[in-house]
Amino acid sequence: MIKTYKVMLLPNNKQRTKLFECAGVARWAYNFALATQQENHKNGGKFLSDGELRKRLTELKKQKEYDWLNKYSNNITKQAIKDACQSYKNFFEGRTKFPKFKSKKRSRPSFYVDTAKIKITDTHVKLEKLTTSKKSNKQKLNYIKLAEKGRIPTGDNIKYYNPRIKFDGINWYLTVGVEEVETKHQNYTEGIGIDLGIKELAVVSNGQKFKNINKTDKVRKSEKRLKRLQRRLSRKYELNKIQTEGGEYRYRKTANIKKLEYLVLKTYRRLKNIRHDYTHQITASLVKTKPEYVVMEDLNTKGILQNRRLAKAVQEQMFREFIRQMEYKCQRNSIRFILADRFYPSSKICSSCGNIKEQLSLSERKYRCNQCGLEIDRDINASINLKNYGKLIA
Repeated sequence: MIKTYKVMLLPNNKQRTKLFECAGVARWAYNFALATQQENHKNGGKFLSDGELRKRLTELKKQKEYDWLNKYSNNITKQAIKDACQSYKNFFEGRTKFPKFKSKKRSRPSFYVDTAKIKITDTHVKLEKLTTSKKSNKQKLNYIKLAEKGRIPTGDNIKYYNPRIKFDGINWYLTVGVEEVETKHQNYTEGIGIDLGIKELAVVSNGQKFKNINKTDKVRKSEKRLKRLQRRLSRKYELNKIQTEGGEYRYRKTANIKKLEYLVLKTYRRLKNIRHDYTHQITASLVKTKPEYVVMEDLNTKGILQNRRLAKAVQEQMFREFIRQMEYKCQRNSIRFILADRFYPSSKICSSCGNIKEQLSLSERKYRCNQCGLEIDRDINASINLKNYGKLIA
């Protein structure tokens, strides 16, 4: 299986400028491919392959107007054209919407690095053609420091897949896939069922409970800071509002507004990282117990978000992300992952006698069986039923 690694980069000012330039070249090539496809379609032509588009770009590079493209790696433009053609194919096959042009303001800066050209060590990553000079002191510009030492596997036998350099608004990251062998355990423990909720993030059939991190002081303080910054930013925008001749209002972005936007983004990213890290800790700890199988419920998250009273709480819990992490970590460790049908009444079934309750409101935190008289925590009861569901599937 292919495991993806994401490591933060620590570029200096010159390297940071070059990375933005490379991302701009990739954006230009992507938009060039889309514009050429649309123009060709208007003239009654058939879909152009990425090979044909690359030939046209090669001819453009010979012109003086587009000579600047030769200063950057041709693999950047080659992959950007491939991505544009793939987005068209995805649209024709009904997987995505019609592809749009990439905007400098709204699109995320990123570009591709060729697998044959990239070189990764424990501390640095070497990129292609960040500098055109062949002098040894200038060639150092191609080596960008990694924030985490020895995180990505290195060696002659290591094969890398789809390396990309991406910018998230604050930092630059390297994402790369590495083929790894699946680990198989000799001794598995008993299977588990996991019930996700709002009061507790996850309740396991063995009795483990993982608290809702959004109720902790660390998250609440960050949320409070985020609200304050957003209010300050909104006031700044209102102060710099300008009315045009047509009667429309435009907002002038000052240096102070840019600083506040950066602080808002930084605080929002901190909240996101706290939640993601907590989810990774839980899923990793559960997989380390080596269960025979893991059963989770296929939640209709989109439907739950329609409830305005629960929408914010559900969104902060990141149910879909929890399921995604659990699924790929189980696959990596050769653990069977089962997704129970969303209509399976895990909360209404009695885990002792199997009786199904017709009505069970959200306010009832204790499950009381009408037949056998069992009294048990509602979430633990659901997790045990999910575990039993896995036994039936087996």
